[in-house]
Formats: sequence, C-alpha cells, structure tokens
Amino acid sequence: MSLLGVTVVIVAVVLSLAAAGAIYRIAAGPSLLDRVIAADVLLAIVGAALATDMAVNHHLDNLALLVVLAIVGFIGSVTVARFVATRKEER
Repeated sequence: MSLLGVTVVIVAVVLSLAAAGAIYRIAAGPSLLDRVIAADVLLAIVGAALATDMAVNHHLDNLALLVVLAIVGFIGSVTVARFVATRKEER
C-alpha cells in the first residue's frame, strides 16, 4: 500500500470517529446550543470528507456542494446564535 493509501485510511478513520462523536452529541446534547454546534461540526466533517475525496481523485466535481455546505453551516450557526441572544435578552 502506498503512502497515499495509508494517509487516506487514517483520514477516513479520524473523520469517522469525529462524525460518530458529533452524532452522539446531537442525540444526547443537553441543550439546543450543543446540538446546533454538533450539527455544524458534522457539516464541517462532511466538507472535509468531500475535500479529501476531491484531493485523492484529482477532480473538482464536489466543489459546488462543498460551497453550499459551508454557506448552510454559516447561515444556520448565525441564525441560532441570534435566536439565543434575543431569547436571553427577554428573560
């Protein structure tokens, strides 16, 4: 197995463990903010997996999907942060 193959296996294992941790936090998170942050982390992990696939296979087919994931993650995080900030002011 080449060095690239070993690196891909290591990256796949690390991303899989990180995704499992994020999914656990989404399911068992004690608060809404924990779940939202875990969902944002899961989007980042999916983006990293897409970028890894593009780097290994030398193509740019998933680039538009990667940009959309980044935008959705950013807008979702900002929306929840604004919702939580206005909710704390009301108390």
